[in-house]
Amino acid sequence: MLQEGAHGKWTVSSSDESTEENSDSEKPSTSSLLGAAPGRTSEPQYPCSEARKAALKRKASPLKLDDKKSSVELPPPEKQRTSQEGSGWCLSSSDEEPEDQEKQAHKEALKEEKPDEPTVQPLNLCKVDELSENLKKEDDETPSEAQDTWDLLNGGNPFRFFLTKVKGIEPSHNSGALHIKDILSPLFGTLISSAQFNYCIDVGWLVSQYPQEFRKKPLLIVHGEKRESKAALLAQGRPYENISFCQAKLDIAFGTHHTKMMILLYEEGLRVVIHTSNLIAEDWHQKTQGMWLSPLYPRLPQGTTGSAGESETHFKSDLISYLTAYNSPMLKEWIDAIQEHDLSETRVYLLGSTPGRYQGSDKEKWGHLRLRKLLKKHASSRPAQESWPVVGQFSSIGSMGADGSKWLCSEFQDSLVAAGSSVTNPKSDVPMHLVYPTVNNVRQSLEGYPAGGSLPYSIQTAQKQLWLHSYFHKWSAEISGRSQAIPHIKTYMRPSPDFQKIAWFLVTSANLSKAAWGALEKNGAQLMIRSYELGVLFLPSAFGLDKGYFHVRGRALAGSSDSAAYFPVPYDLPPEQYGSKDQPWIWNIPYTNAPDTHGNMWVPS
Repeated sequence: MLQEGAHGKWTVSSSDESTEENSDSEKPSTSSLLGAAPGRTSEPQYPCSEARKAALKRKASPLKLDDKKSSVELPPPEKQRTSQEGSGWCLSSSDEEPEDQEKQAHKEALKEEKPDEPTVQPLNLCKVDELSENLKKEDDETPSEAQDTWDLLNGGNPFRFFLTKVKGIEPSHNSGALHIKDILSPLFGTLISSAQFNYCIDVGWLVSQYPQEFRKKPLLIVHGEKRESKAALLAQGRPYENISFCQAKLDIAFGTHHTKMMILLYEEGLRVVIHTSNLIAEDWHQKTQGMWLSPLYPRLPQGTTGSAGESETHFKSDLISYLTAYNSPMLKEWIDAIQEHDLSETRVYLLGSTPGRYQGSDKEKWGHLRLRKLLKKHASSRPAQESWPVVGQFSSIGSMGADGSKWLCSEFQDSLVAAGSSVTNPKSDVPMHLVYPTVNNVRQSLEGYPAGGSLPYSIQTAQKQLWLHSYFHKWSAEISGRSQAIPHIKTYMRPSPDFQKIAWFLVTSANLSKAAWGALEKNGAQLMIRSYELGVLFLPSAFGLDKGYFHVRGRALAGSSDSAAYFPVPYDLPPEQYGSKDQPWIWNIPYTNAPDTHGNMWVPS
């Protein structure tokens, strides 16, 4: 269907109109495979979203700004940046709720590896063209220097919160960051077996990230694929006798297995890593990603029973509860392994989502009601008394409804502003800052426009919630040198009005969606969650701070302070609100007025 609006004219297929609206929009592709590039005989067949698929296509076949050979109908250049005052997306006459539109058949397909990237002379930000070919070369790189990694594990990071390394930024900004090869390095432990929980998985790439000596150790991959995409994932694993698969049950429509976690069993103990990166090369290359890396948990003395090895944050029992929710015999050995180790040194709280409809006390086990419960029980009442704002930062957005009262500014905000069990406060007084990249953030990024493939906000969703965009703030991360590394990390926090303190900080896989966080039903008697998600919550009380807040670590302290009083927020505070000419990145419309950092345009079709 041909549509016209502030962005010009473009064609949207009927299948696109009916998908990617209810969840976080990272569900597997719902169309056929991209055509194979000439000369390519084999491609990894891992599922991904339509948005990532479009990014792969554009990387394989870049469209230069002056390319006149494109057969795609492009928008008139002069129209693209007009009428940007928040009302430029009235593009459809459909008044259907997303939930109704998405009752149509939910199909899955396979994705093709992007072919080798032709050499492109990059513009301002990128010194080297580092696309597909370079991602594969990265497999041959060695992990960080041994001493650096040892210092990271045992030195000044009381929070154990890390960013991933980013290619193409100043080396100083990668100090203290980790690549997946660092995490899997023998320096972290002598691996016996491992479990990888994730959404998008390239099995061959994953295996190559393990050190040679660990590549034949037992590996369990926990995924949410079904039908054709499940068959493709299993086919990826067929060459590896040591790999087994566990399919997470997704009984509620449009849910995903979005959790990203590693459990690593060593001769020396056990380690848990909860993070935000898919198990594909692109996610560990030039994106801003985060992780929490547990201490090395020692094995408990034989015969220990009961609650031995539990932390003050109940992390052990909560992790076991989360794994038990999969209801899979394949996870029993991992539940047993956790039971046999001492997790008492853990200082974070586990915050998960699992698919289901929950009532009574079960309502508070998962999703945003779990966050609400933890904050009421363990957070300071000061933020409520002083009307501290809330910040949400994410890489995808689901349907929020016709206005804020439907979910965002009602039940979800009620959970974010919970603080101190005895305090009630008018939530309308609490400012909400939502951080999501603008078109210019993406255009000027290290990856250029294809970075938008991991920001799958669709025009069909955006046009129905223009009210939401007034909450949006730009991505800026000078503090970590990652302003040009598009965020796939998801974080939520409660800063003070001057943004010098935070009452709590959460890093999670959960985007801004009801599918991820849950939505109340039956007049609040039931919480319905569609997806699996996992994150960790940092609260001052768990780090021995009695003032009720962390200080925000500033630039001057970035490399010098190891105090638990200073939390390393990975992006700039306060966030800067969108200007009148800023637009949120929307993946499935063209951008042809200005080239990205590789000199290319974005035409997703």
